[in-house]
Amino acid sequence: MKIALGGVTFGREVDEQESFKLLDYAVERGITLIDTAEVYGADHASERVIGRWLRATGGRDRVVLQTKTLAARPDHVAKAIEGSLERLQTDRIDLYLLHRFHDDVPLADTMTPIAEAIRAGRISAPGCSNLTTEQLKSALNVSPPFKVVQPPYSLVAREIEGEFLEVCKRENIAVITYSPLGAGFLTGKYDGTVPPGTRFDVIPGHRDIYFSDRNFDIVRRLRALSERVGVPMAKLALAWALRNPDMDAVLIGARRKEHIDNAIEALHMDAPEEWFTEMSSWTGYA
Repeated sequence: MKIALGGVTFGREVDEQESFKLLDYAVERGITLIDTAEVYGADHASERVIGRWLRATGGRDRVVLQTKTLAARPDHVAKAIEGSLERLQTDRIDLYLLHRFHDDVPLADTMTPIAEAIRAGRISAPGCSNLTTEQLKSALNVSPPFKVVQPPYSLVAREIEGEFLEVCKRENIAVITYSPLGAGFLTGKYDGTVPPGTRFDVIPGHRDIYFSDRNFDIVRRLRALSERVGVPMAKLALAWALRNPDMDAVLIGARRKEHIDNAIEALHMDAPEEWFTEMSSWTGYA
């Protein structure tokens, strides 16, 4: 399935019991890619929750497991790999990503312990999240090469359209995007203020990323379209991101089962092409 489940909320906004229910429900509905990171939640909460779920359900062979590290120095990366394996209670990680690109450390050095882990069968494929087109191109000749990238992509974050995606297609690099709703911004819940307990309240830095006149104008247009066609804003925004053929998977976050249902409905939504053409026009792209 083109939808993947992000674990950023596990152990943070969603307690362990509810996280288990969401993971069970996602797998039952056909979602197999589970994403997490060492920095999600206090004391690596997301990885620990997912690890305990894997152990409790015996479901390791039913999912593709992806995690990420902020480490860059080789010794730190080696320790990070071991830490993630231990917390996830598994002997292998399918997709192991650098959480961001580090210009201050040679990429060849950073990738050395990852290469060793690949040879040992503890990592299947490496990748990187949150990198620019220039950083992606600079990594093409480094071994082991990135096999997957994880950039943000939504109606308010379309920077990867164009050269970035062209490089990925040419080099056969899988694209797994995140934040198709702009961390909830495209649901219309924010009007310049931040309701308590929302993602922008938990992570205030999102305000700097998404709060702008341009983006609020896109939300206004999305709300108008939603009211005109009778489809919720979130579902329209998800459907727009999911229909891009250059995306191998789109990560969603979930606090409730309904969030998973909404994404699956958006994936299969039969909507007129002119809706998506109109949405694409709001940021100057055809």
